[in-house]
Amino acid sequence: MHDFASDWASLFSLSSLISLLTLTVLEIVLGVDNVIFIAIVAGKLPKDQQSRARTMGLSLALIFRIGLLISITWILGLKKPLLSLWGFDATGRDLILFGGGIFLLIKTIGEILSKLRGEDEAASLKLKTISLSAVIMQIVFIDIIFSFDSILTAVSMVSNVLIMIGAVIVAMFLMLAFSGRVSDFINRHPTIKMLALAFLLMVAFILFMDALHFNVAAIKPYIYVSMAFALGVELLNMRERSAKGK
Repeated sequence: MHDFASDWASLFSLSSLISLLTLTVLEIVLGVDNVIFIAIVAGKLPKDQQSRARTMGLSLALIFRIGLLISITWILGLKKPLLSLWGFDATGRDLILFGGGIFLLIKTIGEILSKLRGEDEAASLKLKTISLSAVIMQIVFIDIIFSFDSILTAVSMVSNVLIMIGAVIVAMFLMLAFSGRVSDFINRHPTIKMLALAFLLMVAFILFMDALHFNVAAIKPYIYVSMAFALGVELLNMRERSAKGK
């Protein structure tokens, strides 16, 4: 049983506040993938339901994350081998990441193929009913997948569970505050949306590689930097097109 009394006693020290700030920044950085996915999946809903889907999905995800942090012993147990396949020891974390990678890969490829076929989103919204609850469940599911990685990272940095919970709450509120703007920006610009889908495709492969015990920590910075560079180039292209239009 985790000792929350000692966590509370050391919560307001200078080192704890520094840890809270550091962990909050880390949660925000790790949450970029989640915000992009939310922007794309919520964009499938009618405009008047998108904000509700983001708020409800992230709120449920926050409750689940806090529950995971409280049961931190179970989370750490996910790093123990569950089964062995041809000499490969698969843990509970590996199976969760692999399943999340499959879900993200199928979802992203479906969106890319839809774009390549030239399907009009406004028309498709009228032709098929999109369930608000289905979108919320997708947001919660993908957040659960990403949360295992961020929680295990947090455990390696901080031992105070209350600091972890505080960082998760602050990061989630910031995601709620900015997810609408990010969603509107991505859905307004088709080229940015395709770039975001390509980014999610890379995230899916990272989940696969992480599940297979590749050292993804060494390649993650290169992937994020390259995607940031691609985004910068596309923003310059948008600026050029806007100037020519004027």
